[in-house]
Formats: sequence, structure tokens, C-alpha cells
Amino acid sequence: MSHGPIDPDSPPAGSGVGLDGEQPDVFRAGRPSRRDRRLDVLAAIALGGGLGSVARYLIATAMPVHAGHFPWATFLINLSGSFALGILMVFVLDVWPPRRYVRPFVGIGILGGYTTFSTFAVELRGLAGNGAWALTGAYALSSLVGGVAAVWCGIALVRLIAGRPVRRGEKGRST
Repeated sequence: MSHGPIDPDSPPAGSGVGLDGEQPDVFRAGRPSRRDRRLDVLAAIALGGGLGSVARYLIATAMPVHAGHFPWATFLINLSGSFALGILMVFVLDVWPPRRYVRPFVGIGILGGYTTFSTFAVELRGLAGNGAWALTGAYALSSLVGGVAAVWCGIALVRLIAGRPVRRGEKGRST
């Protein structure tokens, strides 16, 4: 029974050498694989998410919400997180040199774990379920408008302090 022509350059079957001629159980020096590069970023996100979630938990525990009252803890968490995101945007895009882990660790991880849309939605549902329609509307509107305003304030503050009124690359860009 023939399996086709034999390649004289291929390693013998059962030798433990891969098709590319490398030993699969020997550490390969050089660039990490695409999978490994994604895993280290995911690890940074997970670590940041854990830290942000703990911070949110501590604030929410210190400021308990009572049924039918304005949920100040979540409101302050989301607004301060939005403000921090505005600050981060300027530092990442305009001030700091490119860094592989800053955005995933701080932006997605810490701030993603710190801020909370799901708690905001549950609190809106609770307020509406209790018939507190005016408070529900006030909470929704102030959170949305306040979040956008907080991002803008974070951006404006850092640009003012850092002396960067125009984003890098906007001036004289011909493309």
C-alpha cells in the first residue's frame, strides 16, 4: 500500500519533529505567537477588570441605595468613570507614546469593571417599577448627559493642563 512519494527532506515518522522541522517540545525563541499576544492582553484586561470591580463594590457598599431614592453610588461611579475615560483618551492618544497594555488594562479593564451599565439599567427598572417616573427620567437623563459631559470635561482638563488644545495629527493633515 503506497501513500504517495516520500519527501527526503521530511523528518521520519514518530521522530517528534514537526512538519516545519522544529521540535514541538522545545521552547522557541523569538516573537510570541498571535495567540500568546492576545492572551497577555486578555490577562491585562482581566486584572484591570478585577481592580475596577472591587473599587465599584467598595463605593456601592459605602453608599447603599434605598428603594425609591436616587441611586447616588451608581451615578457617581458612572460619571467619575466617564471623566477618567476622557482623561485616559487624551493621555493615550496625545501625550504618552504608544504602549501595548495601557488601553486594555485601564480603559477596558479598570474602567470597564468600575463603570456599570447593568446596575444602571436594573436601578432604572426598579425606580419605574415603584412608579417613580419622574425620578426614573431624571436618573436616566442626568446619567446620559452627565456621562457625556464628564468625558468632555476630562478631555478638556487634560488638554488644558498638558497644553495640547489640538489632537496630534489633526493640524496640517492632508489625508
